[in-house]
Amino acid sequence: MARRQPEHIVVIGAGAAGLMAARELGRAGKKVTVLEARDRCGGRIHPLPIAQFGYPVEGGAEFVHSEAPVTRGLLGEAGLSLLPLQGARWSVEQGAFLRNELPDPHTAHFYECLANLKADMTASDFLNQHFAGPEYSRLRQSVLRKVEGYDAADPARASMLELRDEWTNSSRSVVARIVGGYGALIDFLAADCGKQGVTIHLNAAVSAIETIDERAVVHCANGDIQVADAAILTVPLPVLNEIMLPPALRERTAAAADIGFGNVIKLLLRFKTRWWTSGKGKDLSDLLFLVSEETIPVWWTQHPSEHLVLTGWVAGSRTKSMAHFDETKLIETGIASLADIFALAPEPVKRDIIFAQAINWANDPFARGAYSYATTKTRKAQSLLASPDGGVVFFSGEALYRGPDMGTVEAALASGRETARISLSS
Repeated sequence: MARRQPEHIVVIGAGAAGLMAARELGRAGKKVTVLEARDRCGGRIHPLPIAQFGYPVEGGAEFVHSEAPVTRGLLGEAGLSLLPLQGARWSVEQGAFLRNELPDPHTAHFYECLANLKADMTASDFLNQHFAGPEYSRLRQSVLRKVEGYDAADPARASMLELRDEWTNSSRSVVARIVGGYGALIDFLAADCGKQGVTIHLNAAVSAIETIDERAVVHCANGDIQVADAAILTVPLPVLNEIMLPPALRERTAAAADIGFGNVIKLLLRFKTRWWTSGKGKDLSDLLFLVSEETIPVWWTQHPSEHLVLTGWVAGSRTKSMAHFDETKLIETGIASLADIFALAPEPVKRDIIFAQAINWANDPFARGAYSYATTKTRKAQSLLASPDGGVVFFSGEALYRGPDMGTVEAALASGRETARISLSS
């Protein structure tokens, strides 16, 4: 006999996936309760106070990648617009500023080997098999920097076939920012959830889920209990391990170990002046991205806006050596990296700062990292986790998205919408 359609659904997590799922379920006329561990909605979308930075600077997700149809549809509903990225990418090589990186002479050969790849392997294995010679050292460095720095991935685990799809997808070059930031989109989703009758409880961390008589019994750390016909778990993968689940569900969540999950440390520095527009005699007034080999290797501006903020970024395995740094130490490391890049003393750079904040997402108790990436075993693991399996607990989130934009807000939104529909049809 088919299981009856759920009338009350508990959604765990008020990030992009959770709010999207809740909205879809509310629109379908269901009673929806959202339990969010934080004191805010958004999850890894985290706008910081305007008073500190002069605008809602993004402490978490910042860019809209590729075509992102679900994101763009929501932006249209919300009356929000996108601003395509403008400006130049500069790099620092042997102390010199270069507008755009010099092309590696082996790049064409690299993409030829990539195109001919049939069986999946890790990025490390691919480089060791095809580009092990000393003549390829610069190419290897560039590829590894992209795997770790952009995808926040471990090259020894990252799927080369998935990276190929990402790197050769021309739509991936379309990158923009939301005018007003991702926080404006979260505000719209949360407000729309309210219009659909969705109840959102903040400061409601979930500690355990039981399944009793085909119902989900959700326990919060504060003692509250919600009993519903179904539950949708949208928490980041590492947080799944901190929620007590029935044995059958725990067997399924073990598959999450086959989905990569990387970390990011993000630094936000607000300055009094735009001192970085002149670097070692170069005119950097069009600077958007700056890439180096410093401890904090990547920086970007808000060009062409007038906001005097530099964002520092370090991802993947590089973050491990800074795991024990407190916020002050992270900011000092960022200042030192900028000073070295521009051949300045750290003190003048520090004196020009109005406000600074550093976020190590691995140390966030409700995230334990930044975003997911595909390993050679990820697609099978996603299928296992995303399968409804006739149960009352469903899994959703950017890490479960099986499209080409895994790890993005678009992936979270699309996964939340899909999971809501699956829960209604199960």
